[in-house]
Amino acid sequence: MDRNAQAREYVLLALRCDRLAAGLVDAFTGAPALRRQVADEPRPTAEALAEQAARLRADVASALPASARADFLNRQLVALECMLRRMAGETPRFRDELRAYFDTEVEPGNQDRYREAHAELAAILPGGGPLAARMTAYRKAEELPADRLGPAVQALSGALRELTRQRIELPAEEAVYYEVCTDRPWSAFSHHLGGCHSRVVINSEAGRRLSQLPHLVAHEAYPGHHTERSRGQLVPPDEEERPERRVFLVNTPQCLISEGLADLGLTAAVGPAWGRWTAEVLAPLGIRFDGELAEQVERAMVALLPVRQDAALLLHERHAGVDEVVAFLCRWLLVPEARARQMLRFLNHPLWRGYTTTYVEGYRLLRPWLDARPAGQHALDRVRRLLDEPLTPTALRDELSRSLAAQESPGMKQM
Repeated sequence: MDRNAQAREYVLLALRCDRLAAGLVDAFTGAPALRRQVADEPRPTAEALAEQAARLRADVASALPASARADFLNRQLVALECMLRRMAGETPRFRDELRAYFDTEVEPGNQDRYREAHAELAAILPGGGPLAARMTAYRKAEELPADRLGPAVQALSGALRELTRQRIELPAEEAVYYEVCTDRPWSAFSHHLGGCHSRVVINSEAGRRLSQLPHLVAHEAYPGHHTERSRGQLVPPDEEERPERRVFLVNTPQCLISEGLADLGLTAAVGPAWGRWTAEVLAPLGIRFDGELAEQVERAMVALLPVRQDAALLLHERHAGVDEVVAFLCRWLLVPEARARQMLRFLNHPLWRGYTTTYVEGYRLLRPWLDARPAGQHALDRVRRLLDEPLTPTALRDELSRSLAAQESPGMKQM
C-alpha cells in the first residue's frame, strides 16, 4: 500500500475499534462514507483488530520514504495495538501500557519538590493554620455561584476567541455551545458536533473556581480542542488525501500533544499575566477576582502536576488500595477527601485510567517546546504549527533537544 492507502486503513481501523470501545474515537471529521462502511461490517473482535494493527504497522514501517507522517501513523498504531490486546485479555505492566499509548517514558514524581511547592504555597496563601485548610478556604472563596457560571464562561470564551482568531485562521461558521452538568468524572469535555461546531460540557461540581475557569475555556475551546478540530476543516483541497488528520483518538500519542497544547492554551493566548487579564474580562459582570494571587498560586502548583500521575501508578502498578490512593491525593494536592474521590473516578475509569499522563507529560513536553520558539514569534504561531503539522512526542523531544543544543553552542565556542 502507498502512504495514502495506509492512512485510510488506519482510519478504518480506528473506527472499527470504536465499535468495541465507544468513545475511543473522540472526534471524526472525515468522510461519512467511511463511518457507514464500518457500521455495515460485522462486529469485529479485539483479537482480529490487533492483528490488523500489527500488519498495518509493519507495512507502514517497511514503506519508503521514512517521514514525519509515517512516524505519526506508526506510533498511533502502536497505541491502538496495545489497547486492542488489552481488550483481548492481555495485561501489560501499567508503565509499558503508558509508553505504548503516549510514546513517553513515565516515572514517579519527586516528593521533595512537592514539599518545596507546599512551602511556596504556605508563603503565598492568606490566613494561618494548616496548609490544607488554607488551600480549601482559598478555593472556596473563588467559587462562582452556579447562576453566574454561564455568563462568565461566555465572556471568557468571547475574549479568547478574539485573541485566537488574530493568530489562527478558523472557519467563519465555527461555534461553541456551552452546557452545565453534574456528576461526571471530569471537569469539562468538548464534544464534536460535526462540521465546525462543538458542545463544551462543564461539570459544575468541579469547574466553578475562578482561577480554573479561563484555563478550562481555553483548553476546551479557544485555542484548545474546538480550535484544533475546526482548524482541520481548512485543510487545502490538495491535502484532502490525508485522512489520518480527520480522526482524533483517545489513548494515543496524538492525545498527549493535543492535551499539552490545550493545557497551555491560556498561556499561549494571553501570556503569564493571565490572572489580571481574567479579572479585566470578568469585571463588567461584577465578578471580582484576585488575578495576581491566582498567578502566584498556579506557579507553585505546577510542581504538583505529577501527583495525579503518581496516584495512577499507585493504583494500577503497585495495586494500592483505594483509601491509600485517596490519602495520597489529599496530602499532596491539598484537596478534601470528596475531591480526591472524584479524581479517583477518572483514574479508575476503564477508558480514562491512564489518560492523566497526557496532561502531566504533555505539559512537561510542550511548555519548554513553546518557550524555545524563535525570538519574536508569538506562542499562538507555535500552536498553529502543531495544529497543521501533527508530530509525535518523540519528534518534538528531538526537535527541542536540537533547539537547546543550538542555543548553547555559541557559548560553548567562546569558552
